[in-house]
Amino acid sequence: MTPALDDVLDRLVRDVEDWPEPGVLFRDVTPLLADPPALRVTVERLTELSSELADGPVDKVVGIEARGFILAVPVALALGAGFVPARKAGKLPATTHQVSYDLEYGSATLEMHTDALVPGERVVVLDDVLATGGTMAAVDELVAATGAEVVGNVTMLEIGPLGGRSRLPVGRFGTLRTY
Repeated sequence: MTPALDDVLDRLVRDVEDWPEPGVLFRDVTPLLADPPALRVTVERLTELSSELADGPVDKVVGIEARGFILAVPVALALGAGFVPARKAGKLPATTHQVSYDLEYGSATLEMHTDALVPGERVVVLDDVLATGGTMAAVDELVAATGAEVVGNVTMLEIGPLGGRSRLPVGRFGTLRTY
């Protein structure tokens, strides 16, 4: 984590109060996504962090809907890995594994195709923000259902006071910036 990247994230990630529910402070990464140099350095650092956590080859990068998709695809390409989407219920056309979980402001269900991963594949799970950890823990569960192995959980941002890191395996989580 370089001071320059911290400055970029602090400058381009905006806080949106009371969205999507009253009392929730949402971290909006869309200004960062619209800035090519900032996006480039963010993807480069997410790739480095993914590689460090994996400590070996990565077969697939699972991106979490929706902003995780945007970041996971270029990271997967840089790692020489495939991309797999973890999507909201009802969005994938073939047979899926499904898991429901709690959010900071409700509950949700995610799905992944049953044939998206094969036993033994080494997987990095990537999302934009870690809040309570429910979403990432749910995707880890989906990966485990396929017999693949999560070798890293990676986020651009972490909301530290919400404690999401505690829901993930020790030593496999990395983030670019904690707020």
